[in-house]
This record gives sequence, C-alpha cells and structure tokens, in this order.
Amino acid sequence: MTGTAVIGDDEVLLRQGLATVLEQGGFRVVEAVGDADALLDAVARHRPDLVVTDIRMPPRNADDGLAAALRIRAELPETAVVVLSQYVQRRYAAELLAGAPSRVGYLLKQRISDLDGFLADLRAVVAGGTAIDPEVIEVMVNRASLVDGEFARLTPRQREVLPLIAEGRSNAWIAERLVISEKAVVQHTSHIYDALDIQVDTNDHRRVLAVLRYLAR
Repeated sequence: MTGTAVIGDDEVLLRQGLATVLEQGGFRVVEAVGDADALLDAVARHRPDLVVTDIRMPPRNADDGLAAALRIRAELPETAVVVLSQYVQRRYAAELLAGAPSRVGYLLKQRISDLDGFLADLRAVVAGGTAIDPEVIEVMVNRASLVDGEFARLTPRQREVLPLIAEGRSNAWIAERLVISEKAVVQHTSHIYDALDIQVDTNDHRRVLAVLRYLAR
C-alpha cells in the first residue's frame, strides 16, 4: 500500500477515474469530493498521505482548488499535494513552489494518459519529491528568460539543458536526448549555476528543487 489519498475534482467521471487509477496503483482512496470546501473538510478528517485536486472547482469555479491546495500545504506540510489542470499558469506553479518546494506536483490533465508515469510521479511526490509537468517548466523557463537578465545570459543550448535538469533528468539522459557528450552536459550545467547564482549540490533532488525554486520566484 502506497498510502491514503483524497481526490478533489468537480467532474464526476474524472473523479471516479482517478480513484480507480490510484487504487490500482496501490493508494487507498479514502474520499473523493467535488468542491474545494468539501476537499478541505475531507483532508482535515483523514489527514491523507496524498491530495490530488483540480485547480478550477466550485464553489466559485475559479482557482478554488489551488487555494485549497495552498492551505493544505501550509497547515499539513507532511501531506503531499498534486494539482491537476488543463492550463499552464506560471503563477500557479510559483505559488505552489513558494517556500519549500517538496511534496508538491503540478501536472496537466492531458498528459496523464501515461498511467505508469502518472503513478510514478505521485509516488515521488509522496516520498518528498517534486513533479512538475515538462510543459509547465518550459513556460516558466521561457517567461523567466524574457524578464530576467540572468536568464538572458544563458546560451540557447543552456536553455535546452535547464528544463531537463529541472525535470530531474540525469546527465547521461540529457546527453543522449541532446546528442552531446556527458562532459558537455556537466559544463553547461556548471555555467547555468554560475549564471543563476545557484550553489552546486551533489544531491540531484536538491539540484532540482534549487532550479524550480529559482524559476518560481
């Protein structure tokens, strides 16, 4: 058993589908609800290991789910929170990653057709990690490169490497993806850290968190 989970989504079919997927993936879904108020109540009662919630939900049909997620993260930091959305919003990612960006995820609904990958992301978040959709990272990097002089100093190749670092990819994976040597990846990474004033850490998890924290600021 991976842990207990609470689901929040106002679409009945998606809510039921998520419950089935999570149960098959080893989670015990203790409650699945359709609005942000009910989500907060369910989390307060069950104190689950994982919360999976939509961003746009009743009662206001705005970003109620995000507001609930932020409140859960503030009040129950030991509970992992993954938000699902149809949209890429840099502000949403920035708010979720503010402070200590761990036990948190921002995934796009259209990408969860890869059930094994989706469940792997959920397990990683429950274990203390971070799961950010690659498209969200790309938007964050591109936006940052437009408004931040430090990003302007990155070369085009370094701007290709950075999102892959932020996804937690290994140097070998990045080298194969970009058809360059691992030594070149190490050099690009070093230059990226210098440009962004990020301290190098041998722990890959800390490396990802440092990059995401910078992008979210």
